[in-house]
Amino acid sequence: MRDCYNRKIDYMRISVTNRCNFRCTYCMPETKKVEETLSLDEIYEVALAASECGITKYKITGGEPLIRDGIVDFIKKLHILDNIKDITMTTNGFYLEKLAKDLKDAGLSSVNISLDTLERDKFKKIAGVDALNDVMAGMKEAINAGISTKINTVIQKGVNDDELFDIIELAKNDRLNIRFIEMMPIGHGKESTGVSNVEILERIKERYNVAEDNKRHGNGPAKYIKLEGFTGSIGFISAMHGKFCNSCNRIRFTSTGKLKPCLCYESNIDVKDILKNTEIGSEKKHNILKEKIRECIAGKPEAHAFEDLSKISEMKDMVEIGG
Repeated sequence: MRDCYNRKIDYMRISVTNRCNFRCTYCMPETKKVEETLSLDEIYEVALAASECGITKYKITGGEPLIRDGIVDFIKKLHILDNIKDITMTTNGFYLEKLAKDLKDAGLSSVNISLDTLERDKFKKIAGVDALNDVMAGMKEAINAGISTKINTVIQKGVNDDELFDIIELAKNDRLNIRFIEMMPIGHGKESTGVSNVEILERIKERYNVAEDNKRHGNGPAKYIKLEGFTGSIGFISAMHGKFCNSCNRIRFTSTGKLKPCLCYESNIDVKDILKNTEIGSEKKHNILKEKIRECIAGKPEAHAFEDLSKISEMKDMVEIGG
C-alpha cells in the first residue's frame, strides 16, 4: 500500500456510469449532458492495475451502477483479483430487489442506499420518479440476501429535516445502519442548506440514550453511535464539521477515464486515451496505468477546502465524478 501524508491509500471508488434513473440530492434539479463512458472491460483494466498498486478495496458507484449492463459479472471479475479484501456499492436501490442475491453471490459485501425521504410525494419530487416502494423493497431484499446494508441520508433544512427521527427508526428492528452525510458544496450542494451532523447528533441525544459504537462498519470515515434498543447503528460522515482528511484512504476513478485524488479539486489524470490506444501492447499499457495510479496517489492533497468556496476548483456535478 502507498503512504501519502502518512495515510494508507488502499481504497478506490470506481464510477461505472455517469447516468442515473433518478435525480439525486447533489444533481438536482437536472443532470447536464455528460461524456460517454468507458466499457466495463476498460474500467476493469484500471481496477486490475490499481490492485497491483496497493488498492485492496473497491466502492462501485455512478451515476447509478445498477443500470449498467454486465455489472454483476464485473463485480465477479473484481472479486477474484489477488489481494482484494472488499467490494461495496452505492446505489439508489431501485433494482436491488431483483439483483441483491446475484450481487451477493458475485462477491458484493456491502451496499449503501441513497435515501433522503420516506414520504412518497416528496420522494417523487426529489427523484423525479414514483419509486419509494421499489427502493424500500430493494433495501429489504439486500438485508435478506446477507449484504451489509446502510442508508445514506443528506438532511437539508426545509426539505427533510422534519423526517430525521422517522429515518432513524428504520434501524430499530432491522440489521441496517443509517449514515448522515453532511451536504458538501459540490454540484447542487452549492445551492442547498444542509444540517450539520453536530446539530443532528444533539437532536438525537435529546430523544435517545446514546453510546459510542467502536465496531468497524466499513472502509470509510463514518463515526458511529448505538441507540438503546436499536438493532442497527447510526453513523456520521462529517466532511464539513468533522474534517477527516488526515485519515482519507481513497482515490477515485470516473466512468470517463479520470483518476481523481480529491473531490474538492478539479485536478485529475486522464487515462482514457491510454485505454483506447490500440497501438501499444497490453503489458506496456498495464504498466503505464500503474504509473498513472501511483502518480494520482502521490498527488493526493493534504486536505480539502470545502470550508472556503473560493478554493474549490471542482465544478462538475457528483454524477460526473462519482458519488
